[in-house]
Amino acid sequence: MTLRELQEPIKAQYRDDPGAARITLRATGSTTGTGADGAMSCSIDLGRAIYAAGAHPGVGGSGSAACSGDLLLGALAACAQLTCQMVAANMGLESVKVSVTVEGDLDLRGTLGTADVPVGFEAIRIQFGLSGDVPPERLERLKERSERYCVVFQTLVAPPRVQAAWTIG
Repeated sequence: MTLRELQEPIKAQYRDDPGAARITLRATGSTTGTGADGAMSCSIDLGRAIYAAGAHPGVGGSGSAACSGDLLLGALAACAQLTCQMVAANMGLESVKVSVTVEGDLDLRGTLGTADVPVGFEAIRIQFGLSGDVPPERLERLKERSERYCVVFQTLVAPPRVQAAWTIG
């Protein structure tokens, strides 16, 4: 079965019932320890898997688990990789191999409050690597569609409204 054949009934359902396409994803963070060690690590439950996360060594973490920046870049890399692979398959470019590398620059002084610099990434770079035969006119379509349909890429390029709520229980 091709990807197009797999996705066609899903697309038809979404055309017939647009509400069926609306989903909510959830991630929950939980403390994993106590004291200074507990302050530097947590678990992230995605409902299908639990991941360990920890503070970056540049802010005092052990470096034994992915930091939140790693997870953000990893989410972008995964989304870009999968999206490009699916677009290539739907374009009939099944023999093309895709690799994606994502890098991000940040100044940890902002996170530690030691300088008046922004907290967060200053720049993020995505490098798509392709091997195989991709004619130039098809490469432009692959590029445009991969960037347009990548959920994480589009979320970072055009950020959604973010709300924070606090409860005490």
